[in-house]
Amino acid sequence: MVNLISPVSKQLKSSVPTHFAIVLIIGLAALGACIVASLAFGSRVIGIKDMMDGLFNPGADSFGASVMHQRVARTVFSLCCGGALGIAGSLMQAVTRNPIADPSVLGVNTGAALFVVSGIAFFHISTANQYIALACAGAAITAVFVFGIGSLGRGGPTPIKLVLAGAATSAALSSLISAIMIPRTEVMDRFRYWQMGSVGSANWHDITTFLPFLIIGILIAIASAAALNALALGDEAASGLGVRTGVLRLIASIAGVLLCGTVTALAGPIGFIGLLATHVIRLLIGPDQRYLIPMSALAGAIILTISDVVGRVLGSPGELEVGMVTAFVGAPILILLAIRSKVRSL
Repeated sequence: MVNLISPVSKQLKSSVPTHFAIVLIIGLAALGACIVASLAFGSRVIGIKDMMDGLFNPGADSFGASVMHQRVARTVFSLCCGGALGIAGSLMQAVTRNPIADPSVLGVNTGAALFVVSGIAFFHISTANQYIALACAGAAITAVFVFGIGSLGRGGPTPIKLVLAGAATSAALSSLISAIMIPRTEVMDRFRYWQMGSVGSANWHDITTFLPFLIIGILIAIASAAALNALALGDEAASGLGVRTGVLRLIASIAGVLLCGTVTALAGPIGFIGLLATHVIRLLIGPDQRYLIPMSALAGAIILTISDVVGRVLGSPGELEVGMVTAFVGAPILILLAIRSKVRSL
């Protein structure tokens, strides 16, 4: 990784994007507000006393304190998943030079879901590690397939071709998922809740299982950031700056697939987070990947956490799954981006 990045780091001058400090402060404040809202709101609103008991008095036996214990794990898990999806979206957009790339748009989430449902149906998987392994394998194979199909023909992997390839692949894989589930009632029961995308069943075991994958993905993304800036200039220009573009794309893609595959395995196929987070941050601070990647993680954590809160409030006394909320918000935005004349390669 050092040989891949160092030639670029020596030639690119470091400059802080305009308004970066302001955006960071506002983002951290918004993150704090989201955390408080996630702890306080749900099918029952938790007061300050119960919130403090749940956070600082583990022995408290009140109903509010017991609810708080569950909400703390749920909030931490949603922050981790949102941050991971934000980074994955930023990496996929940079690698493909496609401003509307996202795990859900490119069909990567559907590929991960197909492998998971196949594991449930044919191999009776049940542990988190088994889910993660199959989801990452499915995400990787689908990503390679979609990029290969989208690269065929004149012009190479253009944004529209990649989106069409992703949509077609996702539709085909969704049909396979239905074909596997429909004859198997027990598989449908286990898969039905998971496929909506939810952080409601989060626990500390899921979080500790997820953290190593999250840390690895973050480290790879940060180490690749400077070289991804050069890649935005084009393969020839990046090669002239000393970047091995093939190796860079492989490493960054592995990080993106690892992050979105792990999230899909544990929380289900939650869509549009990477697309929304990266676009918002790019509009605010520009395209420099050294700042775009960490800020996309912050934005992704905010978007997913507040979407979870909205789903709980609107669905009270039950809840709307967070995957439904993000799809309701993200789908119209994707349509607007796709029809804009300015949508082109980065």
